[in-house]
Amino acid sequence: MAGPVLARELAIAPRRARHFVFRTVYIAALLILMCTSWLVLTGSQVVLGIGDLARFGATLFRILVPLQLALAIFLAALGSASSVAVEKDRRTLLLLLLTRLTDTELVVGKLLASLLMPAVMLLGAIPVFLLISLFGGVSTMQVVSVFLVAFGTIFLAGSLGSTLALWREKTFQTLSMTVLLLVLWIGIWEAVAVLFPASDIGGISISTVVLTVSPVRATLAAVHPVLDANGTHVLPSALFFLGFSVVVGCCLNLLAILRLRVWNPSREVRSNQQDRQALETIWHQEHQGKVDEQRAEAARATHVDSMRRAQQQEESRAVWDNPVLWREICTWAYGRKVLIVRVAYLLFFTMAMIGVHSIMTADQLISTAGLRRLVPTVATPLVPFFMVSMVIINALAVNSITNERDGQALDLLLVTDLSPAEFVTGKMWGVMWVTREMIALPLLLCIYTWIQGGMELQSLAFVSIGLLVMNVFVAMLGIHCGMIYSQSRTAITISLGAVFFLFLGAITCIMVMISFSGSFEHQLWQFLAFILGGSVGLYVALGIRNPSQAILWATLLLPFATFYAITSFLTGSPLQGFLMVIAVYGFTTAAMMVPAIGEFDIAMGRTEAGDQ
Repeated sequence: MAGPVLARELAIAPRRARHFVFRTVYIAALLILMCTSWLVLTGSQVVLGIGDLARFGATLFRILVPLQLALAIFLAALGSASSVAVEKDRRTLLLLLLTRLTDTELVVGKLLASLLMPAVMLLGAIPVFLLISLFGGVSTMQVVSVFLVAFGTIFLAGSLGSTLALWREKTFQTLSMTVLLLVLWIGIWEAVAVLFPASDIGGISISTVVLTVSPVRATLAAVHPVLDANGTHVLPSALFFLGFSVVVGCCLNLLAILRLRVWNPSREVRSNQQDRQALETIWHQEHQGKVDEQRAEAARATHVDSMRRAQQQEESRAVWDNPVLWREICTWAYGRKVLIVRVAYLLFFTMAMIGVHSIMTADQLISTAGLRRLVPTVATPLVPFFMVSMVIINALAVNSITNERDGQALDLLLVTDLSPAEFVTGKMWGVMWVTREMIALPLLLCIYTWIQGGMELQSLAFVSIGLLVMNVFVAMLGIHCGMIYSQSRTAITISLGAVFFLFLGAITCIMVMISFSGSFEHQLWQFLAFILGGSVGLYVALGIRNPSQAILWATLLLPFATFYAITSFLTGSPLQGFLMVIAVYGFTTAAMMVPAIGEFDIAMGRTEAGDQ
């Protein structure tokens, strides 16, 4: 239906083991989380009747639905963006443009091929959610509404990621702009829903508009459905959002189809081709004797290569002792359009600061009433802001390696006299410099929260130091994945997926513990299977390609340390959780950095492991 690109993916996808592994792991994780929640419920209270089962089903549904929505957005947006961006980095998109593929077949085929995995995972999860409805408290219509919203979301997010990837030249620009635009879109409509709950536009209420355009609000409407006078469920919000997502997604794809051959090849490639053709014409004319030597020399002097060489001779710059770090800091290694990413991030920072200020103003009134919260409301804008910042840092780190590999510059670096320490530290500090806004602005937001009375001085120190440690961790994680995986798309997926898993796992644990129990110290055994599964998954992703004892222990300890930090925070012992996070995440960073330097030749393929 969409041409040979999709046909090829449909033919070869079932031959890959990961096609079955990802789907099986996702469904198994849902079932394990369901069993874990049941053990937590039965371990903390006595199930007396159908009402308790119905409350369990409704609560579990409220936990799993946001988890699935976040996973669907991540897989669809970043999967489609990385799929096209890798084609551009390897210059294989130019080969596709030279074939008889139409623009529609190329754009739609790449999009549907990249959405195949998240769509199959959603289809496999339908029986699990229908199983939840057997407990009671959840109707079949709610399950249908949730999946309509989920399928519309993956189509819209995938279309956005694919369009941005076809437009932008650098993979980092594509990934960061995709994440920022999605978060800004969701955040703007959340702010509108909070600030203008009862307003209307042209006779249409703001709440209806938000339900139509926001996947989060449409999902919440499906989780908490509206009932009419007869007690039947109303389904318009899911259908409205599905129609909106299809229309906007088709518009984005139409834009990509119309601008495909304008955006690609990029201006840099076009300029190089024109320069090469002009020089070949001069040489051909000189060889045929059609121009004299003087005219040929004059033509060569006006050529862009000659002007660049002359400019380099006049304005040469001294390179530092570490040329990798010099290139990362003193050149536009990731394109000049990275300024767009910074502008979008500043806008996101402004929204987060406004959210913190408004919550602090409202929370003062709530705190006077004596209400106690386990999780402060000020964390609502802070946590997404921290997560997006770390995702951008991680995306740049992994792309700092994959871009060198795809551009065939890594082979040249490997034959120089660069030491492993110079390469790894140069990339690390270069990533920190390029993403300096993503490091400094979260700290400024924490200081602002402390000034406004949102946290104590001790909490400010814990959060600030913890953020710095996590920033170094995600940067080293990206470099580690870029070095051990030769396939750029695999490296990007695993690196961003590991960061996403740690955040999503922590949030899920918090939701389960708060929803089903008030005693947090005695829940380790109930969460053991879930945590152990995460540890095995992390080791397979990060350590199976270049195994070491340090990475093994680090991947085993990370989920346990995260769980312990959460329980320590919820039980009023933040110091213990802070020390655990610093120790384990610092150890994991060292466990990835030491082999990257000590076994650099093996990790990068310069020397086979058997030759050592």
